[in-house]
Order: sequence, then C-alpha cells, then structure tokens
Amino acid sequence: MTDGGLRPRILVADPIADEGITLLQQGADVDVRTGLPPIELREAIAEYEGLVVRSQAQVTADVLSNAGRLQVIARAGTGVDNVDLEAATERGIVVVNAPRGNTIAAAEHAFALLMSLARHIPRADRSLRGGKWTRGSFMGAELRGHTLGLVGFGPIGSEMARRALAFEMSVLVHDPFVPVERVRALGALPVELDRLYAESDFISTHTPLTASTRGMIGREQFAAMKDGVRLVNAARGGIIDEDDLLEAVRAGKVAGAALDVFTAEPPGQHPLFEEERIIVTPHLAGSTVEAQQRIAIDIAEQVLDVLGGRPPRYPVNAPLVAPETLEMVGPYLAVSELLGTVATQLLSGQLTTIDLGFFGEIAEHDVTPLKAFAIRGLLGPISEQNVNLVNASSIANSRGWAITERLHSSHEEFHNLIELRVGSSDSEITISGTASHSRPSIVRVNDLDIDLVPEAGGYLLVCENEDRPGMIGQLGTLLGGHDINISAMRVGRSSPRGRALMVLMLDDEPAAASLDAIAAGEGIASVRLVRL
Repeated sequence: MTDGGLRPRILVADPIADEGITLLQQGADVDVRTGLPPIELREAIAEYEGLVVRSQAQVTADVLSNAGRLQVIARAGTGVDNVDLEAATERGIVVVNAPRGNTIAAAEHAFALLMSLARHIPRADRSLRGGKWTRGSFMGAELRGHTLGLVGFGPIGSEMARRALAFEMSVLVHDPFVPVERVRALGALPVELDRLYAESDFISTHTPLTASTRGMIGREQFAAMKDGVRLVNAARGGIIDEDDLLEAVRAGKVAGAALDVFTAEPPGQHPLFEEERIIVTPHLAGSTVEAQQRIAIDIAEQVLDVLGGRPPRYPVNAPLVAPETLEMVGPYLAVSELLGTVATQLLSGQLTTIDLGFFGEIAEHDVTPLKAFAIRGLLGPISEQNVNLVNASSIANSRGWAITERLHSSHEEFHNLIELRVGSSDSEITISGTASHSRPSIVRVNDLDIDLVPEAGGYLLVCENEDRPGMIGQLGTLLGGHDINISAMRVGRSSPRGRALMVLMLDDEPAAASLDAIAAGEGIASVRLVRL
C-alpha cells in the first residue's frame, strides 16, 4: 500500500497475458499503456509505484530520473537488457524477472526439434505438399535405444533429460557446474565432453552464451562426433559455429540439425536455410500460451509481493546494504568477485567445494555481501545469470554448492584479507586477495606469493613452470612473436630452481595457437588464460 492506505498504481508498458493483469488488479490500480516512447514513459512513470515491461519498453536512467514513487520494475521474461539496473539500484528500486516461466516450453520445443530430426517431419511435409509420395526417402530412427548428449544441465537441460529418459534413451550430460550426484539422481550419466561427442547419437545444447561457450561446437568437435549425429540448439545462437555446421552437414558427418536460435537475429537469408537437412524455427522455444501465462502470473505475484513489503522470488538487483557494513566491506566486494572470476577459470574438473576465509576487521561485519560477490565471480565467466546479494545463496543452492566460511579477527601479513579455496574432482585452487589503494589485488595463488592489481577488461596469462634461467625471456619472446603486449608480470616461486608461477597481464587476448605454442614450451607445466 502507498502512504495513507491508498492502493498502489502499476503501469503495464508492454503486453502481457490477461491472467497477469487480472492478478495485479486484485491488489493495485492498473493502467495498460503499451508502446510508449521513452519521453512519454518518463512523463508517465512519476505517478506509479510499479512498472511491468517485456523487451520493448526502454527503462533508461533518464526515465528513472522521474520515477519518484517507483518501487519495483518487473521484466516479464528473463533478460533485463532494456532496464538500467545501476540506475534502478541507486534509487532503491527492486528489479525482478521470471527466469523459469518458459522452462517447460523451451524443453518441449527442443525435444520436438529432436523428434522432427529423427523422423524427417519437415522434409516429408514439404515433399507431400509438392505432390510426391516418396516414403522410402524419409526412413527415420527410433529414439529408444539411442543416446542423447546434453551440453548443459540447468532447468531446461534437466527437463530435456526427463523427456529423453521417458522415451527410453540413454542420456549423457556434461556440465562442470552441476554436481554429478544431481545428474545421476535423474538417471543420466555425467561425462566429459570428449566422451559425450564420441558416444551421442543426438546432441542438444543448453548452456548460456559466454566467452567460453561461444563457438564451442565447431569443426574440431564435429570431427570427434559419431558419423550421422544429429544436433539441436534451442539455447543461444553462437554456441554452434554455423558455418562449420553447414560444412559438416553437407559432408555427411552430421545427418541433420535443428536450430531455433542464431548468431544474428533475425538471421536474414542465411546459407543454412538452403540445406534441407537443417530444420529452422524463429526463436519459438518460449512461445507458448502457457509460458506467457505463467510468466505474467509470476511477475504479477512478485510485483504485489514487493509492494506489500515481502521479498520477491527472483530479484535481479541487489538491495541496499547497511551503511556501516558497506563502509567496511565495500572496498572488498570487488576483491571477492575478482577471486571468484579467476578461480573458476583456473580450476579444472567438477566443482565440488567452495571455502571462503575472511581475515581482519571485515570478519567482524556481515560477510554476506562478500560471499555473494564471490559467487557472482565464480559464475560470471560461465553463466549469464545475474547474481546479487538477494539471489546469491539460492543460486548456489540450486547448483548444489555447499559454501563454508571461516572468520579470523586478524592476519599475520594483511590488515584485511579474503581467501577463496575451490576444489574439483581432480584439483584445488586457493587464491587470496585484498584491497590495495581501494583497488582489488591478488596477493597469493596456492602457496606462491603474487602481488598483482589486475585491470578490468584485461587478460591474465597464468603459467606454472620450472624456476630456471631464461623462462621469463622465453615467454616474453614468444608473446612478442605473436604481437601480444605484456602490461605487467609477476613471478612467485616455492624456492630457487623449484616450482614457479608466472602471471602476466596482457592487453590483448592470445589466439588459441599462441596458447598452444606457450604450453608446448620447455619447462612449462600448464597455461591458463583468464578473462577479466
């Protein structure tokens, strides 16, 4: 309720299902005014406590500058690119979305594409409409007894597995950020990518589009797959290299593919459309009546929750932190996020443990914000999910991550220090950091001292090597030969002529060939690239 007991007012600026409007009207006065340009939206927003949008309305900082009464913005869907989150957070406006409303719709569409591939349904339909009756040209394959490989095992991937298992398929799963116990509990088998590619008859992608997943399935991966494999991508355009896919289909390596998403949308007249063995749909995965109803009801409930002083299910931005806590831990939020960002890119294998140690004065305050930013860092390189103070714990829980914390009132070297230890099925990484002149710095990797202040948006090259003469020169010469500029370098070592760690800050991202050349160098044990 607003001051004085008046019903709050809600502006619905983009079309949503009627069920959502009806629910909103039970607790508020609702105006539906769609298609407002930014200037008119700015003028109108001053009168409302709640705003509901999809993807058309642009909720800019300028619009929000006139939102003196606004308490909540609800995005009827997942992405919030059209909402200025920073401006909303600065004004204490809660932003919510509905990330799970289309889970079933997306899984069903992906499975429908898989079945269409198996039985050549679109091709047979076109043939019959063209006056032909050529049954022998469309010999299909049963799903039962075949193997489905799922790259990604989030909510949609999990639903895909349930449907495949119901059809008596075997299901292989690769997702290094989901506990293997969760995969096995559903009846699927967790495997490495190499095995998934080699043994799957069908492969379906269910990952976000990140730096590590962009183009992750290309010519090299196709070569590792079974002859006659079939692929489905209803997740994000760009995960599968479209040119390499077309080449693999035309060569007969891939029997068929079904795509609901594309690198560019709309894709225009793409060569993929000329290949009849490739099924295409215009990003329809979430487009069902039920999904739109579910999303509308979901965001309506959350809007009323926020206006009623209750926490929403799916908050996108962080709430305000107590001033005294923010004053102390504020400079270390970026430290926590940095440690998570680096750790998740250095770790190999299945993530199993996360341990956070807090040393010094920061340990005497609420460390929840620091934990949230560490989770945000861990997920950043591998997920599109927005992580904040409100949803960090639930996201960690949904992935089966058990996070332990240690509080120490002091540290022998640093006034305040954060230590992040992450373990996997075959390795463990410990990274420590602090704030140096209000900038996040890394001071130790495992047991080796490294004093480095990374630059946001840059790259770190982390090399484990033998400590012997010429190693720094060897690496510098190799990078210079590939036109890669080094902005800073730090070396940590266990003892003279023992183990060493070189961490280089780079201005440019090295090509895969450059990294391979470095890894092949004499005395180099391992090489990892970290994107900041």
